[in-house]
Amino acid sequence: MHVTELTEHIYLIDVETGALKNFIASYILKGKQVAIVETGPTSSVPNLLSALEQLDVKFEDVVYVAISHIHLDHGGGAGTLIKNLPNAKVVVHQRGAPHLVNPEKLWQQSKEVLRSITELYGEPEPVPAERIVAATDGMILDVGNGVRLKVIETLGHASHHQSYYETLSGGIFPGDAAGIYMKEFDAVVPTTPAPFRLDSTLASLDKLVGLKPKALYYSHFGEASNPVERLEAYAEQLKLWARIAREGVERKQDLEAVRERILENDENIRRTVKALRAHPVLGETVLVNSVQGVIEYAEKHASLVE
Repeated sequence: MHVTELTEHIYLIDVETGALKNFIASYILKGKQVAIVETGPTSSVPNLLSALEQLDVKFEDVVYVAISHIHLDHGGGAGTLIKNLPNAKVVVHQRGAPHLVNPEKLWQQSKEVLRSITELYGEPEPVPAERIVAATDGMILDVGNGVRLKVIETLGHASHHQSYYETLSGGIFPGDAAGIYMKEFDAVVPTTPAPFRLDSTLASLDKLVGLKPKALYYSHFGEASNPVERLEAYAEQLKLWARIAREGVERKQDLEAVRERILENDENIRRTVKALRAHPVLGETVLVNSVQGVIEYAEKHASLVE
């Protein structure tokens, strides 16, 4: 667990899931009260609690636990975490709320898709319904001293995805709406697992660009500069993947063939592919699940691919 001060009120926590550094970030926002953005999975909750203690945050001062979506690496630890935070409410997209109350289906589907990775993450515990805030687009979460989060619905990566705009810093916590940031390469790689929607994602990216953010605080992983240019570049990267996938579908190519064409044409993937393949999670989620998600989108929605 490593704590980095980003501004005088925002702290990045590397929750070191499975001892993996620079993989999953949680963020702590300190105003008069405290908000947490992203919990990470169940297995990382002890590290997150240790970070709160390191920052001298009283557990009773945490009033919001805001997650971008319910996938295990972002909100899987919510049920375990709030057992330790007596005054906290979990903020989640209204479509995701039922799966926090009863996470059994989420857990079973995650095991089918992620297989052994779920052992790294741990099984999610339920969140009591009365401790959930089913968020709507534009909702404001205020923790005092000028520190506020605005909920931004950003569908596409998932049908229950939302980002958060932090008004004091002008930064955005995009969850998975803006891809995965690999800081050591200054490169973004797609996270587009099925049922990915390119059309919704592009609309979400336009919405984030319209906010003219000053920073991006990635869940995977860390703070990135040049946010508008980065968001616009990600949109073009996704369009490239979709065109390649559509051509692959037309030629009846398999996943490996489509992936090889992506490697040939996407500079960010070429630069990061060795690191991706060596990573115990990203090798599967980016190079397999995300490619498959774009292929399935191209199969179902070829007319929407530019």
